[in-house]
Formats: sequence, C-alpha cells, structure tokens
Amino acid sequence: MDRLLTLDPSNVVPLRVEPGHRSAAGAVTLRNVMYTMPVAFRLLPADRNRYAVAPPSGIILPLKSITIEITYLDVSGGLPTTAPYCDDKFELQSVVAPAYEAAGAAAPPPPEWFTNKKKQVYSDLGIRVFFVGSVVLVKLVTAGRMEEVREVLERSDAAWRSADAAADGGGRRRLLHLAIEQGRADLVQLLLEFDADVEGNGRSGLSPLEAAVAAGEGLIVELLLAKGASPARAVYMAARGGDAEVLGLLLVKGGSADAAVDGEAPLHAAVAGRRRDCVRLLLGNGAKADAQSARDGETPLHVAARIGDEQMVRMLLSKGGDKYVINKAGRTAYDVAAENGHARLFDALKLGDRLCAAARRGDVRVLGRVLDGGASINGRDQNGWTALHRAAFKGRVAAARALIDRGIEVDARDREGYTALHCAVEAGQAEVAELLVKKGADVAAATAKGATAVGMAEAMEYKGIVRILEQGVKEGFDGGDTAERKVERRRLRRRSFGQSTPLAVV
Repeated sequence: MDRLLTLDPSNVVPLRVEPGHRSAAGAVTLRNVMYTMPVAFRLLPADRNRYAVAPPSGIILPLKSITIEITYLDVSGGLPTTAPYCDDKFELQSVVAPAYEAAGAAAPPPPEWFTNKKKQVYSDLGIRVFFVGSVVLVKLVTAGRMEEVREVLERSDAAWRSADAAADGGGRRRLLHLAIEQGRADLVQLLLEFDADVEGNGRSGLSPLEAAVAAGEGLIVELLLAKGASPARAVYMAARGGDAEVLGLLLVKGGSADAAVDGEAPLHAAVAGRRRDCVRLLLGNGAKADAQSARDGETPLHVAARIGDEQMVRMLLSKGGDKYVINKAGRTAYDVAAENGHARLFDALKLGDRLCAAARRGDVRVLGRVLDGGASINGRDQNGWTALHRAAFKGRVAAARALIDRGIEVDARDREGYTALHCAVEAGQAEVAELLVKKGADVAAATAKGATAVGMAEAMEYKGIVRILEQGVKEGFDGGDTAERKVERRRLRRRSFGQSTPLAVV
C-alpha cells in the first residue's frame, strides 16, 4: 500500500448490485496518514467506459479522510463471468500536495501534480472491485457456492446484508428458500448467521420453516426452530405431509397440535392422508379428537368415515372422538360412511347405542336431546337392536311412544329377525305390546326361526298379550272377522307354538 493514504476497510471495493438497477455502486474511504501535509489523490479506472468515479481526484487534509463513490455503469449489459470477483484494475495515485494554500482544499489537483518528476508520486494498482448484493447472492446460493456466499455477506454493509429478499425470474425469492429448495442445511446455517429473516414468506407464500417442512428437511427445520421460527402453521403442514419425525420436532418446540390453517386442524390433514403415526402424535400431544373444520363443520371422524379407514375411526373413537357431532350438512360420521358405501364402519360409528341406552332407561328427555343432536333414530346398538327394541323389552311405554312419534321404524328387525313386538311379548310387556299393535306393528311378522309374536305369547301363557295380538290380527284384515281370518289366526298359532327362542335380557 502507498505511504500517504490508506484505504478503509481494504483495497477491495464492494459494488452492490440490486434488481431493477442499471448500475452497481460502492464506496471506498481514503485516509491521509500524514500528520502535517495534505495529500492529493487521483483514482483512475482502467476502463473508463465501464466505471465512473466521484470525485475522481482531490486533496485530503492531514489525518482526514474522503469517501469516493465507484459506479459500475451498465449492469444490464451483464456482470463479469467471474462475479463476484472482478479482474478490472484501478490505479490510485497520491502525492504530497504542493502549493496547497494557493490551490485550496476544495479545488481538484491539476494533472501535472501526478506527472511531476520532481515529486514522489505513489501509485497503487492493487485496488479491485467485488460485486455484492441480492442479485449476486441469488446466483451464488442457487449454484451452492457456499464460500463465495460467505465472502459476499462478509463484505456487505452491515446495514443491508441481512436483507435476503431478492428478485429472480420476475418474482420475489428469498435466499433461505433457495437454500431450502436444494436441501442445503449448510447454506441455511450460513444465512442464519447473517440474520436472514426466518419469518419472511417466499413467493410461494410459505415461511422458511413451512418450506422446510414441505420439503421434509428435518435438519433445516431444527436450524430454523433454533433461530426462533414460529412453528404455528408448520404443524399443519407436517401433519398434511405425513412427516412424523418433523411433526414431532415441531410439537416438542412448542407447536400446537390444534393450530388450524384455513379453519382446519392438523388432525384433519393427518387423517385425510391416512398417516396414523402423525395422528397418534397429535392425539398424544393434546389434539382435540372432535375438532370441527370452520369450512364444513366436519370432525376428523367425518374425514376418516369418508375415506373408509376403519382403523383410523376406531383410533379416534378411543381418544374421545364424538360420533354424534353433525357437520354443516347435518351429517354424522355414520351418515358420511353410509353415503360413501363404507359398510364395515357401521358397527363402530352407529349412533343407536346412546339412543338405546336412553330408551332402556325410559328417559324421554335424553331421547329427544340425542335425536336433536343428530343421532339416527333407526340407529342400532352393538346387538343390532334399535331404541324401540330396548324400550319394548323394558316396558318403557312413554319412551316407545316418543320414538314412534318421532318416526322410528316400528317393524325393524335385529340379526335374528326379532321386531320390537317380539321383544315386548317375550318380556311379558303387555302395555308396550298393545301400543305397538295400535301403532301398526306387524303381528304376523316371524323371526328368522319362524316364531311369531302370537306363538311366543301362547307358549309363555301370556293370555292377556294373546288377546291383544289376536285383536291385532283381526283388525289387520278388512271386512270383519271372517272364516278366513280365523284360519289365519290358527295358522299363526300353529306355526309359532313352542318355537320361540327366549331373548337374553340386556
């Protein structure tokens, strides 16, 4: 370096290249190291058509400094292929300023000062330029040139070197996103060292953490979380993508198992993707098994029912999933399964069990509440009985009447072909049997083994019930009590007598 001036910070001048700018500019500071003498300088680019220098020359007072702007004039014409490095040369000339008082500090030094052979003119050809800025960084990060990325960031002004948004292909891209796309955890770590924005969305609308989750880059996810990236939306994305390892990281770092995106919980996404490992993780971390989507009101159980995943259905039910929840279309998970032809889910999802329990107790108020909550009135319990079977067997007249008034199927059959009337007869519930007959129950209906209600009543010697049933047979034919109806009653009794199979009391 020359003896009269020093360059601050070094003899490498960073020129910042930014999108949309026709030129690239930078600055170098010259400092006079002389204690008593002013120094004149002149900075000459080898290619004056490519660079502009302002001021190109001047006088610096003792121990003072001056900042010089260097501009690369035509960025649109392309940067050197060696960028960020550049082979272009600059010559810095310096000389003790003669006749300083006469020339004045503000006046540019005359050219002859630098050609006067009587004076010691110092010349430095070591000055070079180095391109920095987002355009250069995009190029380097895309190419994965880590050491050059580091050098560009180190030579960048501290006021803007962390601004990692850059233009590329007409859209906004961020350096972190470019590094994540390549799966370069080392580049991500480097950018984070220089305070890259961990929450800034890329042109895809994703934050860096969301982009890393979408790419399944677990190590990058860890780096971003360590830098304080918010895991809120990322939990949903990990659940949707089915990456249990990444999902576990997010949950450990404080991500909420119920953090909804567009009104849908992570559990909805994991169920839809059939990712049982992610479902277990979410449920184990407190996810609500019956969370409803803001869009359609569906729970994860609705989603599992729609896709016909029996194991998922049972898992959700075991963790508190409520099968009585109705969506905005008024459908329970059972209804959704039925609409999509998933018959194997019926046993798990049928809503009759709760309804049947209320019917068995004769609790008319609960019956109404369960039905109003969406339970199917003809739903069956684990034994295939409807609520009317239960009410009939237990003699709950009010409950039976309420169910019939709400439209329950009076002659619904269980697996053995028993109707509610069969149940009432076998249990000796005359009042319920009479109600059923009056409400149109089929007195002639036979079980799978051929037993009718009349035959069962006679076999058990329930004479009062026999009379009720025979009256029902009589009233079931038009035109009075003819010989044909008497034959029918006798036929029913012969067919049924002694053939009934007592029901187990439930």
